[in-house]
Amino acid sequence: MAAQRFAEQLGEQIANEFAASQQYIANAVYYDGLTLPRLAAFFYQQAVEERNHAMMMVQYLLDADAEPVIPGVAAPQTSFSDIAAPVELALTQERRVSDQIAALMGVAREENDYLSEQFVQWFLKEQVEEVASMSSLLAVVRRLQATPDFVEDYLAREDRAASADPTAPPAAGGAL
Repeated sequence: MAAQRFAEQLGEQIANEFAASQQYIANAVYYDGLTLPRLAAFFYQQAVEERNHAMMMVQYLLDADAEPVIPGVAAPQTSFSDIAAPVELALTQERRVSDQIAALMGVAREENDYLSEQFVQWFLKEQVEEVASMSSLLAVVRRLQATPDFVEDYLAREDRAASADPTAPPAAGGAL
């Protein structure tokens, strides 16, 4: 059984993950509209990843006999000043999520909820990767902003295709 306070905070994080997923869809659609398919694909994949993070949290609450609440989310930002702006927004979002996940870890520790603390550890590791990936992409986009096709080439070379992480928590509904 998850500590009540942890379950409540995790419920808030579910909302944050769904909001991140929606924002990444908006980023992808922006890039699709500019005919930048690799940037679009990158963010469509990020959207799926964030949605799956939310579903992992839902599954944890189900497994911990806590009632998950599926929240509504605010509309994402859909217009941007230039091709770097969506990546800048994504990096800011990933840094904020890192702080939120760290706070979840703090709540689990304060509540002596060792099972929840163990669950959150995977997300901490994931956030290090997310911030690093978005930081690198932002550096490339800023450097190549005048030649977005070179950003597309960079993404093609990097080919960060998602591979299944055997240490990832299970997601509610499976990895849909």
